[in-house]
Amino acid sequence: MNRWSVRTRLSVIYGLVFMAVGVVLVVINYLLLMGVLPQPAAFVAAVPGYAIPDGVTTTARMQTVDTVADYRASTIQTMLLTSGIALLAAGAIAALMSWYIAGRVLRPVHTITATARRLGAESLNRRIYLDGPDDELKELANTFDGMLDRLASAFDSQTHFVANASHELRTPLAVQRTLVEVAMADPKASPELRRLGEHLLVTNERSERLIEGLLVLARSDRGLRGRVPVRLDQVAETVLLGSIGLADQYNVTIKKNLRPRTVAGDPVLLERLITNLVHNAIRYNVSDGSVSVEIADSPALRVVNTGPVVPVEALPGLFEPFRRLERTSTSGGSGLGLSIVRSVVKAHDGSIGVAARPSGGLDLRVDLPPAAYATITPNRTIPAST
Repeated sequence: MNRWSVRTRLSVIYGLVFMAVGVVLVVINYLLLMGVLPQPAAFVAAVPGYAIPDGVTTTARMQTVDTVADYRASTIQTMLLTSGIALLAAGAIAALMSWYIAGRVLRPVHTITATARRLGAESLNRRIYLDGPDDELKELANTFDGMLDRLASAFDSQTHFVANASHELRTPLAVQRTLVEVAMADPKASPELRRLGEHLLVTNERSERLIEGLLVLARSDRGLRGRVPVRLDQVAETVLLGSIGLADQYNVTIKKNLRPRTVAGDPVLLERLITNLVHNAIRYNVSDGSVSVEIADSPALRVVNTGPVVPVEALPGLFEPFRRLERTSTSGGSGLGLSIVRSVVKAHDGSIGVAARPSGGLDLRVDLPPAAYATITPNRTIPAST
């Protein structure tokens, strides 16, 4: 069902109201004219000096009355016809004026709507600053600007918190790792102490991955503060080179098909996106399995891996934080990998889809909008950080 805009509804309402008032005026004019114009017989009899001459029959008198009655009816008909034409013409003009006036009245609302659509975590500095009289619309705009001020302040506080948390959380873990490694390097350390140290190092490493994942998730959830052209194929190449050791550890073969593709976004977050997908595809695999990575136009990124069969009903939960399949819950991951991927894709105005392969494993596809730049020279394109 088609939805009429507020401007259209207001124009229709104004036009109907005008037509209703016009009809009432025509009816009033009709009744007044009926009251002003005398009845034909009474008018003929009341004409001064009028008398029936000798030899004039009643038939002639009736003809005179009929003539006056026809004139009276013609006058009323002419009044109704001209009033109707004038009402239709005035109604058309009123409809056009109603459309124009409704547009002028709703213009501040369109300004507020356009500002709201352009808003994002990276553009909270936009304001409406509506000019005009102190009416309800200006009060609405001022209220909206005040809400944006509070949101900007909240996002700034979150940014400072994440920056501080990144330092405060990483430093103790680094100190703990150093202390454990120093204790294990002591020649006098007993085998029990070494086993305990290895266990503490594994726990410490998992805590570091968890904290790093939470910080990246918080950063991507805030959106992008700026976009630069990024060669997605170069980012994938860097990630795959860095994943060779992990693939050898899990006895997994990596296949790649990387076509040149440029997107606009954050190179660090895009590198983390590909890293999480590739590492998940390697860890949640089978021995002698494979991982296929493809960069193309549509989808921009596709990662397919072999592995255990994944139930279809479990697919939606894979992108939720700390949601992992029971068979992979002991892989050592933090449970944030795909959550970070979804958040990064959303921050880049993209979409992600996942399908379970009948033979086992997953097929993940990421669509990203093309770069806003028509042409980008290679030396201005930013690859992944190394």
